[in-house]
Amino acid sequence: MSFLVVIIVLALVFDYINGFHDAANSIATIVSTKVLTPFQAVLWAALFNFAAFFIARYVLKEFKIGNTIASSVNRDFINLEVIFSGLIAAICWNLLTWWFGIPSSSSHTLLGGFMGAALAHAGAFHRNGVDVINYAKVVPTFLFIFVAPFIGMVVAFVITLLILNICRRANPYRADNWFRRLQLLSSGLLSLGHGSNDAQKVMGIIGAAMIWYNKSLGHEMSFRQFIDANMWVPLASFSAIALGTLSGGWKIVKTMGTRITKVTPLEGVSAETAGAVTLFLSDKLGIPVSTTHTITGSIIGVGATKRLSAVRWGVTINLLWAWVLTIPVSAVLAAVVYFIVSLFR
Repeated sequence: MSFLVVIIVLALVFDYINGFHDAANSIATIVSTKVLTPFQAVLWAALFNFAAFFIARYVLKEFKIGNTIASSVNRDFINLEVIFSGLIAAICWNLLTWWFGIPSSSSHTLLGGFMGAALAHAGAFHRNGVDVINYAKVVPTFLFIFVAPFIGMVVAFVITLLILNICRRANPYRADNWFRRLQLLSSGLLSLGHGSNDAQKVMGIIGAAMIWYNKSLGHEMSFRQFIDANMWVPLASFSAIALGTLSGGWKIVKTMGTRITKVTPLEGVSAETAGAVTLFLSDKLGIPVSTTHTITGSIIGVGATKRLSAVRWGVTINLLWAWVLTIPVSAVLAAVVYFIVSLFR
């Protein structure tokens, strides 16, 4: 029981770190356009991160992404050591990328760590004919590493062109003031999508641990039954990510807000709206995506409306490498942690 408590605390710590690691995704453009100060921006984002709980609970009435994470690994290969190892690996990679200002994906870090530890466990206790990974859940998530930023890019490109055509005769000063106000709404929507998407991933990990623990006591339950019986888990998850967002993430703000392309209030509205649309779509489909990837693709789409050279492709290529490496590096790190932990069992 004490080990289960440690895992739940670790999962919420990861959720908190996810908040300050990914805070930049929601506030980068609104800070870089000077619509809000950094403190005002994180307060605004944190409010909507927590409000996402009520959208998921009372509007969508389900936590699909949490269920996807919880069932991404075959239950026969899950135990508390696997979940603990995956969390340790995910926390280490998240802190490392945050320190160097690299906007990597907390979602894929968590998924990679979970799968890597499970594969290490399966290597020690192999069962013929049984897949360790639930490919029906995991393959769409892999595909959305590339699909999500592409959707964000296309939607942002289209929205920006529409706005430019509609407002081409508007007074530049008045239009700029309007778009500064609209950025409050668009950044709020993006933070709503961020909270709904990312807090559920931690719910999935806590769910996998508690479902395994109950199974060991002879009580089988589905993820939905687990949530209905433990409403404190989503409340704690959404609270932790909101508190993490309040802590900020200024290094990544600089990368997201200025280094990919220069962003105006008009372009900020386009990028944030496109990012929010993509996150809401993935939430509806139950596919965990990276908020980092999504908003990066949206910012690139905005930059491309001016000219392709407006996007700093050197920075973008480096981000792509970070995205591709996140899952395998997290998986290997989790496998190493699992083997170390198994020595002390």
